Amino acid sequence: MYIEMNEIVEKLAGLLKIPSPTGDTSAAIDFVGNLFRELGIKTVLTGKGALIATIPGNDTSKSVTLSGHVDTLGAMVKEIKDNGRLKLSQLGGYIMSTVEGEHVQISTLDGKKYTGTLIITKASSHVHGDETRTLDRTTSNMEVRLDEVVSNREDVESLGIQVGDFVSFDPRVVVTPSGFIKSRHLDDKAGVIAIYGIAKQIINEGLSPKFTTHFFISNYEEVGHGASAAIPDDTFEFIAVDMAAPGEGQTSDEFSVTICAKDSTGPYDLELRKRLVELCKANNIRYKMDIYPYYGSDGSAALRSGYDLKVGLIGPGVDASHSFERTHRDAIEETIKLGVAYLTEK
Repeated sequence: MYIEMNEIVEKLAGLLKIPSPTGDTSAAIDFVGNLFRELGIKTVLTGKGALIATIPGNDTSKSVTLSGHVDTLGAMVKEIKDNGRLKLSQLGGYIMSTVEGEHVQISTLDGKKYTGTLIITKASSHVHGDETRTLDRTTSNMEVRLDEVVSNREDVESLGIQVGDFVSFDPRVVVTPSGFIKSRHLDDKAGVIAIYGIAKQIINEGLSPKFTTHFFISNYEEVGHGASAAIPDDTFEFIAVDMAAPGEGQTSDEFSVTICAKDSTGPYDLELRKRLVELCKANNIRYKMDIYPYYGSDGSAALRSGYDLKVGLIGPGVDASHSFERTHRDAIEETIKLGVAYLTEK
């Protein structure tokens, strides 16, 4: 199977550069929707703004759903401080030290965009000495320094910035000659672009899925309820396509598709996992098996919401998850291969 990975990586870089913190994802949803529609695939939006693209299958009596999430870690303005700086409230589970010094963008309700930098409140070691080094990196001790001439709350409010405005982190996307993609928010934009790659491969090769196939692009996964509703009613199997997490004690790597056996919510479906492993072996797909003790997925959300489904989880290995992440194009390619085999092989 030949997959045009240069085009896939190019589309991934474009998606990564679109700010989409949980709750402010419409631009990224539009981007992905356009990718599907360019393939001739019909799309619809759910009530809370998720995207569903559908390819009819040979058997239309029931369907399978593959899900990835386009929402990312981010923040909201919690407070405009007297010194003209911003205190934040987190969106998603990340350690504040991993975003210290990051460039940010603030999006106001009236569509204005402002930039700034997230720093600790005592950032200068020349002023604060050892306190700069020892200060706890928490939301209480960190603030956004705006790139505007402001010195108090009134100055900031005059710009149109207010509590509740969304804050996104600069992804700093880099694609290396050796095939690595370095960026924030590969969780789960690498998974979303793999789903697009699966759909593109099916369309371009003239393949027919065994069952009608829905591609569900969720937009609230980072806060736990991404695929908790609106999964098509005739779905009997659900595959979450989300990042795998390499690290100490894990088998995942940045070059393979990982099949997750269990995460913090419990085991994924055994029969479905066996079938995914058999497909990897039969098609020479590089794969790993892993367990994630501090992890949940859209599959977890679907099960918690009471859906009666077989649920599996696959995805490309992403190093340093919820920090400054990295994956390799090979991991995305192997994920695409497994997705195509799962949907089309008898």
